[in-house]
Amino acid sequence: MAQPLTGPAKWLLLAIGWIAVGLAALGAFLPLLPTVPFLLVAAWAFGRSSTRLHSWLYDNRIFGPLLRDWQQHGAIPRWAKVMAILAMSLAMVGLAQRDTMPVWVLIVIGLTLATVAVWIVTRPSGPADDGRKD
Repeated sequence: MAQPLTGPAKWLLLAIGWIAVGLAALGAFLPLLPTVPFLLVAAWAFGRSSTRLHSWLYDNRIFGPLLRDWQQHGAIPRWAKVMAILAMSLAMVGLAQRDTMPVWVLIVIGLTLATVAVWIVTRPSGPADDGRKD
């Protein structure tokens, strides 16, 4: 972990970290709000602003295992993969139903979401995955 920043940058990163933790906590209960990406943002922000909060996040009984699995194994839990794919699919369906959306924009968004979905699915699901892709 890098040396924590000081001054206004530290306070900005602390605010970003706490907002990300709040969104991650909501994502643990709301089906379409992701958890892991917000945790990664919080871990980065706390890593640059507060050694104590960074350690708290990694030692947290709920969030810590997700962060450690990602850091050590590049793993995304199966449930998080399912939720991410579901959220992207629902977002694409919602966008496709809009009359004001140009077709080329839908194609670009669809290809982007499909690329992200393939990347998510090809990550291991946990430390015991041993390289096997879901």
